Amino acid sequence: MWDEKEFTRRSFLGASSAALVAAAAIGVANGQDPQEKKVPRSADHHLPNEEEPGPKNTSLDKENPNSNWAPETDSGTVPPFKYSFSLARKRLESGGWTRQVTARELPISKTIAGVEMRLTAGGVRELHWHVSAEWAMMLYGNARITGVDSNAKRFVADVTEGDLWLFPAGIPHSIQGLGPDGCRFLLVFDDGDFNEFETFLITDWMAHTPKEILAKNFNLPETTFDKVPKKELFIFQTGMPGDLRQEQREAAQGSGTVPQRFDFKASEMKPTKTTPGGTVKIIDSKTFPVTPISSAIVTLKPGGLRELHWHPNADEWQYYISGKGRMTVFIAGSRARTMDFEEGDVGYILQSNPHYIENTGDTDLIFLEMFKNGHYEDISLAEWMAHTPPLLVSQHLKIDPSTLANIPKSESTIEPISKS
Repeated sequence: MWDEKEFTRRSFLGASSAALVAAAAIGVANGQDPQEKKVPRSADHHLPNEEEPGPKNTSLDKENPNSNWAPETDSGTVPPFKYSFSLARKRLESGGWTRQVTARELPISKTIAGVEMRLTAGGVRELHWHVSAEWAMMLYGNARITGVDSNAKRFVADVTEGDLWLFPAGIPHSIQGLGPDGCRFLLVFDDGDFNEFETFLITDWMAHTPKEILAKNFNLPETTFDKVPKKELFIFQTGMPGDLRQEQREAAQGSGTVPQRFDFKASEMKPTKTTPGGTVKIIDSKTFPVTPISSAIVTLKPGGLRELHWHPNADEWQYYISGKGRMTVFIAGSRARTMDFEEGDVGYILQSNPHYIENTGDTDLIFLEMFKNGHYEDISLAEWMAHTPPLLVSQHLKIDPSTLANIPKSESTIEPISKS
C-alpha cells in the first residue's frame, strides 16, 4: 500500500494562509515596485479601457473568464496547455465511437495522449495491441477486458465505473461493452504521438497476409480464412460475451493466468489523503505493480484548492471528469497564465513547472493527474518553505519569521476557501 508517512508531513490539498501570503509576496521579492501605477481594472469590466466593441465570442468568453480577463498576476506569453475532447473529431462505428487528444491537437503534450471511447452493449474494440502502454479508467457502465501476455497467460475480467486497467506495451487485448448500456472510458497512453486509429488490429493483419501463409501457420485449410474481413473491424457490434467464469476457464487452459492483474479497483480504494477541502487517491507501481504510469484521482470541494506545487520527475497530463476549476501555470521568466477547465478538458504541465488548481464551481471538481513515470512525486511550496530556515525565507519574501513559523511542518487540515 501507499506509504502514509510520505503524506503526513504536509497538506496535499489546500494551502495554509501563511503559504498563500508568501506566494502573494513573490512579486515584491522579484523587485516590483509596490507603488507602481496600476492599470485601471473593475470587477464587472465596465471601464473604458476594458470595453470590447465589435465582434466577440460571448459564449466562449463566459466559459473561459480567466482567459478573457486574466488575473493581474498573469504575465507574458505561455504556450496553451488546454484542449477539450469536445473539439476532437469523433469516429463513429457500429459498436460505438472514439476520439483522441494527442500532441497533434495539443502540441505541448509530448509524453502522454488520451482517448475517449464509448462501446454499446456488445460493442467490441477489436483484438489489438500497440507500442505504448495503455492505462484506462471506466467513466460509465460495465465492460469486459481480455489480454494475453508473452508467456501465453491469460487475463479476463469485468470492470465497472471507477475501475482502472493497464495493458503493458505490446500486450494484445480487447474491450467489450456489457449490459445494460455498454460503457464509456478514458484511455491514457505513454506517448504523446500515439494514434488510436493506427494500432495493430487482428483483422487488418490477417487481411494483409496471404492465405497460404495463414494456412501454413495454423496448419489449417486455406478455405478456413475465406471469410476473414477484408477491412479492419475496429469498433463493431456483436452479441454479448459468455459467462465470465466460463470464459476465464477457457482462456486459461494449458497456460494459466497472468502473474499480476491488469485491473485495479480504484473505486474500492480508500483515499490516500482527506481534508475538508477534498480527497486524493494516489495510484502508482506501489499499489498497482503492473503500471508504468502513475496517477492521482483528485476531488476538490467547492472553493477547495490543490495546493501550489510541482512534479520533479515527469510532465503532468490532466483529464477533468466533472465540475469547474481554474489552473495557473508559472513557467519562469516572469511568465504565468491562468486557464479555466471543465468536464472533458485536458490540461498539460511540463515537468517541474509550478501550478495550482482551484474549484471555482458549486459542485465537486474531480480530475485526474497522469504521469509517464511509475513512481508518483510532487513538491509542495508550503512544505518547502516550512522546512527552510525562516530567516532565509524572510529575507527573500519580506514576511516576518514569526508568521512563517505558522506554516505547518506536518499534516494540517485545510478548510475549503470561502467563495466571495
